[in-house]
Amino acid sequence: MKRKGNVNIILLSFSILLGFMLVVQMKQHVESYNLVTLKSIQIKKNEIINSEKEIEELKLLIKEKQGELKKLEEFNYKGEDMQELLVEESNKNKVIAGFTDMEGPGIVIKMQDNQNIEVVGSEIKDDVIHDADILEILNDLRVAGAEAISINGQRVMPMSEIKCGGPIIRVNGKSLGSPFVIKAIGNSKQLYAAINAPGTFGYTLKNVYKISIESTVEDKIHIPAYSGYFSFYYAKPIKEGD
Repeated sequence: MKRKGNVNIILLSFSILLGFMLVVQMKQHVESYNLVTLKSIQIKKNEIINSEKEIEELKLLIKEKQGELKKLEEFNYKGEDMQELLVEESNKNKVIAGFTDMEGPGIVIKMQDNQNIEVVGSEIKDDVIHDADILEILNDLRVAGAEAISINGQRVMPMSEIKCGGPIIRVNGKSLGSPFVIKAIGNSKQLYAAINAPGTFGYTLKNVYKISIESTVEDKIHIPAYSGYFSFYYAKPIKEGD
């Protein structure tokens, strides 16, 4: 009987040890997985859309430059005044570069942190607006064809930095606080859908993370010209023939 009791104790101890090892192994296996959130899925989706958009823009740019070359050849052939063409091209470049006030139909978006007392997100940081959220909204607007964009009166340029600085966000070196008012000129219906349609990043922020997002369509929106300056310290233009 004593020997049988010893055997039972050994079997019991072995079973407990085996169970402990299985639990530890399962825990390590579970922790090796990274949770996939709606935000991460939407971000990857937007990256693909933006890449496709860039390809289409490059195709349009090639076509545009071919048209400009043909126009120059016609001017040269007809012997017309080149100064008029140069002034026209200069004004066009100012518009593209963002150094001209713009006006037209579009959308006005007002974004605020989650104002509810109860935290909705898994963490408190999910209830406030971050620079990444602003960038995603801007990307969606660009994909929808926005021709000019501003944030709290600051013109958004290709080189504009948008980054968090505590409770504020810095744009073009300026500190901007909530609420963030984003204005975009373009096709109003497409811009509105880019923010409010189910599956968009704006829809997720509003309905999942309860970030306050109000969108209004307007027939006449004014977006100021870029008032800052920037210099190229490293990038240098390539001369023809180099």
